[in-house]
Amino acid sequence: MFVAACLFLGGAAGTNAISDEESGVRESGRAGKIVHSGDFPEKAEENVLITAEDGGKLDPAVGQEAAADVVERMKALDEVESVGDPFPSPDGKALLVPVTMKGDTENADQRVQPLLDVSASVQEDHEGLRVDEVGTGSTAKGLSETLGEDFKKAELISLPLTLLILLVVFGAIIAAGVPVVLALSCVGAAIGLSTVASHVLPETSAVSNVILLMGMAVGVDYSLFYLKREREERRAGKNHVDAIEIAAETSGHTVVVSGTTVIVAMAGLYLANEATFASLATGSIIVVAVAVLASLTVLPALLAKLGRWVDKPRVPFLWRLTMRSGESRVWPALLRPALSKPGITLVVSVGALLLLAVPALDMKLKQPGSDDLSRDIPVVQAMDRLTESFPSKGTVHQVAVRAPAGQADEVKSALRGLLERTAEDDLFAHDSTPTIKESADHRVHTVDVGTPYQPKSDGARESLDLLRDWVPQAMADVPDAESAVGGKVAQGVDFTGHLEERMPWVVGFVLLLTLVTMMMIFRSLAVAFSAILLNLLSAAASFGVLVAVFQNTWAEGILDFHSSGAVVSWLPLFLFVVLFGLSMDYHVFVVSRIREAALEGVTTKVAVREGITRSAGVVTSAAIVMVGVFAIFGTLSMVEFKQLGVGLAAAILLDAVIIRIYVLPALMTALGKWNWWPGKLSGGNGGTGGTGGPVPVPDQAEPTRHDPEEQPQYARFASPQQQYGQPYQQDAQQQPYQQGGYQQYQQDGYQQGGYQEPYQQGGYQHGGHPQQETRPGQHRRDTSRPDYYQP
Repeated sequence: MFVAACLFLGGAAGTNAISDEESGVRESGRAGKIVHSGDFPEKAEENVLITAEDGGKLDPAVGQEAAADVVERMKALDEVESVGDPFPSPDGKALLVPVTMKGDTENADQRVQPLLDVSASVQEDHEGLRVDEVGTGSTAKGLSETLGEDFKKAELISLPLTLLILLVVFGAIIAAGVPVVLALSCVGAAIGLSTVASHVLPETSAVSNVILLMGMAVGVDYSLFYLKREREERRAGKNHVDAIEIAAETSGHTVVVSGTTVIVAMAGLYLANEATFASLATGSIIVVAVAVLASLTVLPALLAKLGRWVDKPRVPFLWRLTMRSGESRVWPALLRPALSKPGITLVVSVGALLLLAVPALDMKLKQPGSDDLSRDIPVVQAMDRLTESFPSKGTVHQVAVRAPAGQADEVKSALRGLLERTAEDDLFAHDSTPTIKESADHRVHTVDVGTPYQPKSDGARESLDLLRDWVPQAMADVPDAESAVGGKVAQGVDFTGHLEERMPWVVGFVLLLTLVTMMMIFRSLAVAFSAILLNLLSAAASFGVLVAVFQNTWAEGILDFHSSGAVVSWLPLFLFVVLFGLSMDYHVFVVSRIREAALEGVTTKVAVREGITRSAGVVTSAAIVMVGVFAIFGTLSMVEFKQLGVGLAAAILLDAVIIRIYVLPALMTALGKWNWWPGKLSGGNGGTGGTGGPVPVPDQAEPTRHDPEEQPQYARFASPQQQYGQPYQQDAQQQPYQQGGYQQYQQDGYQQGGYQEPYQQGGYQHGGHPQQETRPGQHRRDTSRPDYYQP
């Protein structure tokens, strides 16, 4: 009902998208505001390009005949407002027919198909010619179709891949489906809520993609934490309700902590002081909050309702694999270097991560543009042919001037003088004469000045810098004139500079609040500082991988992209915040299990070993799911999504392998008791919570009980008198056994007349030496443990 209500409210409210006026920063932002204040009518412009099919010289007569055909057919369409006269390119290889559509630009891509049909039919009727259409609607339609197919492919791959991984993890279909269903429900609810929130903070078009990415990541993670712990407790002999309560007390607490750290990290994006980042932060915070809420309410309710049906239907081989008893041999072997020689392991592993991070020192930032698109996309190929013949239709700088209406003539005269200077400079395009546009109130004037260079090229940047020097000079004699230069190149340059300026504030905010949050949770400065350092190390290494892959050309064939020698400017800041949040998920979960083991009174080395070994299955499974989903983004056409996918996948992989197997255990082993400084841990019952406060040592009448599944070698049993504090009656055994966790004996060999090998038949033969254990009150002593049981 909650999800349905969110979707209904979102649909009723509609999306309030970010406008050009709201999204700009610095001078390009001012230019956008000036243009917006002029209230110019926005028309969807289309360009029909006629060229020779072989790319050579165009026969003028044949070209004019085709152009006349285009004009006649376009004028007959209801969607067309006007058609301009055809004009040739300076090199004589092309003819261009300008077309203006009716209506606004917002939904031009939905109305442009009849125009595209006309262009296609003209090409069919004129052999030897290529007829392309490029413009507001056709370009948006072509790119959206390509990207739509990309995302459909990603969804078709990611969902089955996630289900397959979860099936291997749980060995049962329902258990594998629960995290996916919960995550998708969270995504649906968050999309609806973010649409409502867009009326407070306008929304960027990328929000839904980010919500899907974050929602699947945290939704599956939180469900895994919960389900794994609940199953662990059931295997230890708890009934399913008790198991859920323990899971809520431990993993549920971890989910709240993890969700809080992710939300804190994402909130740092608000300090970027930019509308797009504010929108991404809002969407991410909403989906994480919904995922936490679902994990604390719907998930335990669903598990309680399903009961043991959560383990049905079972996949035979996978089920036996997941239900294997005994301690894993793999993880102790992997952890051996970090536990036996922590100093050497720490130096080697940190050195390897720093080596990976070295390329990040040469990181170059640029905004994505048309030159980043795959050249295999038909509409991109048409854009290339258009800008080759008509450079002024490609990279364009927009000059905007606002002055009192009485000075309109002076402004136009100054702009004409500016255009005369650009006409004499090779940094600007000369294939057509720029047109000065005037607003209805004569206060705002704009003119587009083209350059023959690609948006990310040095030539485009040089032409922008030159134009920004010339415009103030041209307007010097016009009193009260406000001028600015905008356009795609200007927006990219200003956006990158703005982020470089704001990044220290965002990073400082995230680090400070994460430090405070971790210190409050674990009551330890050492744990808080180590979490910060390890996550910084992981993020730096992933940035190094990102730069090494995308600023060079060696991976172009592997990932199918064209290197621009730079990283998309918005990506490092967004990646840092997302990675810091998601990495904290794992860190909090693992350190919680280590602390839980340390509360039992064992040494730091044993606590690290047990904590990481116990959490290994959950964290590894979650990491595999996230790496698989993120890697799929690396197959998309847009370079920013490729970089996002590769950066996230690399970071999670490094975090799950190098940080968790080598750096974290080596660091905590080396620190020893200083891990919990300035506080200290008290020994006690490790089953009462992984991240809470110190747990008191139990009284002698209530000896510590350890889960045999987790610590079979240390399984110990209280005598009936000690366990229940009342006379033990053999003739009324059923209730005490159920209360004490021994209900399994009744059906597995425990008879009212006496004991019949309870340890072998009751499922405890894996926990030690059954032949030495002849009654519940007796157990093999292990004096190496500080809390061993003495009957």
